[in-house]
Amino acid sequence: MTATATIATLKKRSEFVRVRGGGRATAPAFVLEGKRREANPGAAVCELCGPRFGFTITKKIGNAVVRNRIRRRLRAALSQVFGANADPQMDYVIVARLAAASQEFSVLVKDLTTAFGRVHGAGRAAKRSPHKD
Repeated sequence: MTATATIATLKKRSEFVRVRGGGRATAPAFVLEGKRREANPGAAVCELCGPRFGFTITKKIGNAVVRNRIRRRLRAALSQVFGANADPQMDYVIVARLAAASQEFSVLVKDLTTAFGRVHGAGRAAKRSPHKD
């Protein structure tokens, strides 16, 4: 058995909802959303916690067996790339798509690496102006 890095997870719905307003990157198998955690002066903020992740897999994708298989695949791919790519002060949500069940694992890992770069770049990029007709 090999030792893998522990992935800290989001637990509460409010944590998932808060991430919605951050950066976003899409891939054929998932959508990665990320947002920096804000320091709350009244609460003890764990500076050494590292990044936290949440997984969203809707029932539209399939039954429990399919959803759990997708969750395991995404978690395994994430464990390979998050150490070098995830910002320790951010929370991330991975919204799975059906392609995550059948996509080649190496492509899944590559897409995750690319998505991290896009999410981190989204916070620094200028916002586009709305298109007017």
